[in-house]
Amino acid sequence: MPSLKEKFTTKMVPMREKVQGILKQSGEMKISDVSIAQAYGGMRSVKCMVWETSALDPIEGIRFRGFTIPELREKLPKAPGGEEPLPEGIFYLLLTGELPTAADVAEITKEWQKRSALPGYLLDTLKSLPKDMHPMTQFSLGILALQKDSIFMERYRKGMSKMEHWEPMYEDTMNLLAKLPAIAAYIYRQSYKGDKHIPADPNLDWGGNLAHMVGVEGPAFKELMRLYLVIHSDHEGGNVSAHTTHLVGSALSDAYYSLSAGMNGLAGPLHGLANQEVLRWIMDLMKELGGVPTKDQLVKYIWDTLNAGKVVPGYGHAVLRKTDPRYVAQREFAQKHLPNDDIFKVVSAVYEVAPDILTKHGKTKNPWPNVDAHSGCLLWHYGVTEYDFYTVFFGVSRALGVLAQLIWSRALGLPIERPKSVTTEWIDAQIKAAAAPKQ
Repeated sequence: MPSLKEKFTTKMVPMREKVQGILKQSGEMKISDVSIAQAYGGMRSVKCMVWETSALDPIEGIRFRGFTIPELREKLPKAPGGEEPLPEGIFYLLLTGELPTAADVAEITKEWQKRSALPGYLLDTLKSLPKDMHPMTQFSLGILALQKDSIFMERYRKGMSKMEHWEPMYEDTMNLLAKLPAIAAYIYRQSYKGDKHIPADPNLDWGGNLAHMVGVEGPAFKELMRLYLVIHSDHEGGNVSAHTTHLVGSALSDAYYSLSAGMNGLAGPLHGLANQEVLRWIMDLMKELGGVPTKDQLVKYIWDTLNAGKVVPGYGHAVLRKTDPRYVAQREFAQKHLPNDDIFKVVSAVYEVAPDILTKHGKTKNPWPNVDAHSGCLLWHYGVTEYDFYTVFFGVSRALGVLAQLIWSRALGLPIERPKSVTTEWIDAQIKAAAAPKQ
């Protein structure tokens, strides 16, 4: 059986040739027109970057190398006795484009276990941080501290061909991914559990060990972590965390610099931090209405929220125009494992009434729930009640996709990203020129 690295090598050479052929034959073909609204509006929907590992369709939702989330839940290998896919399997798929076998996944689990020990200097760095520092700040700092051991930068300083850049990037990625669950768990236990840490279990997989080291025992939470880490792993390249990782990596910054930067973007309230806002809104709702509300109470509460100029957090998406498949996956998990949980009942009740209200309100392009509308409910149920930590789980997962793409970016020799910016004065001049009578 070829190793993951050997499998990637067999994919890389023909892909390089394919990209070079596309550039040579069709490089000047136009694939996007850009409007003034897009220039001012965050480059929304501008087709201007390549991302191999996943694609997001407004109607079909996210596909990972062509596979939907329901297909991944069915086809990816699972832990013994488990029903949810293993994150090692989604990483294999994102990197190679092929579904892994159980043996392929076991190889990655073993490889990450071998590379998972946290160096003493990293532990010293994390110990030196204030316990009340936001967990995402600690997480970003922890990732960045590991840059000291970057194989890519060591090889780059010694001199290597551009065609070789992928190989040390692969090694850095494997080293970094192996350590992320331990870093996350260390931050959690240091910040919230009296600095009492739990060692990794050598018999557990990557996601199962994260659940174990956080300190939530029982098979259900391990299954939740596996599902969570798979469905949050990638969301094409235009979102802030993915694009930031890609942008920083395009300067030939290594995996540590690149992922740390991407995590800083994920920490924003309009991106990964949103799941905290959803749960906080739900808890405030339950406090004000005295528990699980009636339908009439909930309808009035949502209208009051909207009429006050506020939003219903967790609803709407920059691209999707349907219920987020990641939301559906989490809902199915909750229906099976925690159907009588009060917070889940409220989440379900909001799902039943909010889309219709938002449609009538008329200011939301997509009235359907996104992934953030559900994840906090599940984490809270299993005792992880510290809102500020939720985005760290998201970050551990998102690393799988953005780092798989980073390897591909170096394998294909993608150049430094440098779009052209314009000024409002320039735009105004273009508008006036277009409106002027033709001579």
